[in-house]
Amino acid sequence: MHMKRIQRDVLGLLLLVGLSACSDGGGDTSTPAPAPLPVISAEGFWAGTTNTNRTIAGLVLDDGAYWILYSAANVPSTVAGLIQGDSASQNGVITSSNTKDFNFETGEILDATITGNYSMKQSLNGTLVYLIGGPSTSFTTTYDSDYDLVPDTNAVAGTYSGPVTATENVTVQILSTGDLSGSSTTGCTFTGSFSPRTHGNVFNVTVIFEDDPACSNRNDTVNGVGTYDVATKTLYSAALNGDRTNGFIFIGTKP
Repeated sequence: MHMKRIQRDVLGLLLLVGLSACSDGGGDTSTPAPAPLPVISAEGFWAGTTNTNRTIAGLVLDDGAYWILYSAANVPSTVAGLIQGDSASQNGVITSSNTKDFNFETGEILDATITGNYSMKQSLNGTLVYLIGGPSTSFTTTYDSDYDLVPDTNAVAGTYSGPVTATENVTVQILSTGDLSGSSTTGCTFTGSFSPRTHGNVFNVTVIFEDDPACSNRNDTVNGVGTYDVATKTLYSAALNGDRTNGFIFIGTKP
């Protein structure tokens, strides 16, 4: 099964805001520790566009990891690449120094950085700068409140089918227990797990590929995320190996 396709956007990170306790000047008077302040975060689902007329849709996790899908220019129905990395944020500013762009149009894996700004559960905007080659790309997105729904393993359970490349289709079965298994039309088989995260309407995904030459991820384990659209019965999932050199993107539907 090959690396192919993706769709959702951008980065995130949790910012814990602290306060210093102050004394009123009396030597015998102590000030109690302040109550913990709420976490301010860029986590969530985000959707928008780039300055190059691409549609983007992405996921920012509570731990700062992000998974971004982008379309071909002026063709929002296609998936032209995946951007993934980890991020840090503070006072509405987000940065990422380990961005990887898996560009399906050129077949390249490009290193980049991202800087941007966010307003919690409202907007997330930024700029992607490639370390070698390629012009910078700016993006603007808005928050998708579907992130606030509770992930439902029973709703996700079922058999999905969909392409992972132009010539390879995959069938995946997910049980209500979270176990998954599947195979591709090239003969690649795999097993894994699909479990709800504690933050957001998102699932952790692990896939273990068989030691078979039919699998481009032969004898490898990939980890990533998945989301489920109830209205369209569509499963979106992306995962990478530990080196972030290979993985898969799967967009499948069930009856």
